[in-house]
Amino acid sequence: RAFERDALMITIHLQPHDPTQAVHTLQAQPGQSLMQAAVDANLPGIQADCGGLLTCATCHVVVHGDWQSKLPPMGSDEDGMLAFTAQTREAGSRLSCQIELTEELDGLQVTLPASQY
Repeated sequence: RAFERDALMITIHLQPHDPTQAVHTLQAQPGQSLMQAAVDANLPGIQADCGGLLTCATCHVVVHGDWQSKLPPMGSDEDGMLAFTAQTREAGSRLSCQIELTEELDGLQVTLPASQY
């Protein structure tokens, strides 16, 4: 059974800020954070300076429309840290270190900010 669980992967789509650039599609394992999946894939656009400790805002992403309701509510620490993003906060702004990937997030779509600094 452990092998079956480990084999499960979900697909995540990350759109660069410039809509003329190709979408980055990656396979990720449920249980890890979106930030970790992006870092493991060497994806440009997520700096993750603090390594997911919620002490920076360099893993900012904007979650697309309907996907926002599939995420757990943000905690007060994440909400406060979003005040320090380089790009203006938007309705779907989240820190990717705080998004735990689940099977329900298969197909998740997010947009990367123009800059994390």
